Amino acid sequence: MKKGNETMRTITWNDEKQVIEMIDQRIMPQEFKINQYGTYQGVADAIQRMVIRGAPAIGAAAAYGMALAAFNSQASSTEALLEDLRVAGKRLNQARPTAVNLPWAIKRMMHAAQGFNGSADGLRDHLLRLAKDVADEDVEMNKRISEYGAALIEDGDHIVHHCNTGALATVDWGTALGVIRMAHEQGKRVHVFVDETRPRLQGARLTAWELDQYGIPYDIITDGSSGYLMRRGMVQKVLFGADRVATNGDVANKIGSYMLALAAYDNGIPAYSTFPISTVDFELERGELIPIEERDQEEVLDITFMGQQVTPERASARNFAFDVTPNRLISGWITEKGVIYPPFMQNLQAAMKA
Repeated sequence: MKKGNETMRTITWNDEKQVIEMIDQRIMPQEFKINQYGTYQGVADAIQRMVIRGAPAIGAAAAYGMALAAFNSQASSTEALLEDLRVAGKRLNQARPTAVNLPWAIKRMMHAAQGFNGSADGLRDHLLRLAKDVADEDVEMNKRISEYGAALIEDGDHIVHHCNTGALATVDWGTALGVIRMAHEQGKRVHVFVDETRPRLQGARLTAWELDQYGIPYDIITDGSSGYLMRRGMVQKVLFGADRVATNGDVANKIGSYMLALAAYDNGIPAYSTFPISTVDFELERGELIPIEERDQEEVLDITFMGQQVTPERASARNFAFDVTPNRLISGWITEKGVIYPPFMQNLQAAMKA
């Protein structure tokens, strides 16, 4: 990601201190701060509290968290270290329920640990190398995704983008916002309508901040404005990410994605979900089976307008963090294997064999 003239990653490993460093996304854009975490419990808490967010970034955080658990373990034998890793994996896996990249990364780390032949210290080093590989692979996948997606963007396109899917939602570069960034760097003139994305305002806070860094023109819009803009012919593409994808092609993503895809479908505007293949949950047949996280109601209720509390004192709220968009509303998946069109799983399998 770019911050001014500086390039950095959302999450990194500090070799000297043996800690994980993460950009604290809760306080942006007013403040830019990097937090350090020295325990896997701290990493799990950071995921749960959304210090770090976005399915790919959460996956990398989980991988680093497992490596950190290995270094913090007092186990002298591989067998004892494996048991400590199982405990750590269980805690990390409970941090957030919807994004499949979290259990994917933990399973990958555990599989590597269980197949390792060597000392406990050797296993610690092995897991750290693997966690760094997970992070590096994410960056390279995002760039491939962005290149495939940028080919869909025409010069002069106006694009509705939901939530934040940029470098802040990944280790670096981004998925759906990475597509827009790539098109911009190719010289295409694009304009982004940034859904503010209630209740945590990832669009207004994070996506707008990233677009500022890249010099890409944008307007922040209320979440309910997208349909009106499409109806007026002011939108050519809709882009959003994915936190978990079922095998029938249904996509779980930030709440509001379903309504956005409905409006796009009704107006004949292509809507693309953009994600790495690791976001596909091959064990889930359809979107109704995807667990949907419900977060604290205070995220909805704790809002002010002109310095005054908006909601009545005894108000209650429901705060679903994600919704599921049926596959029939999605024009295509933009992945590191290329743009995949319906029927999704059949064409995904063909792409993976190519």
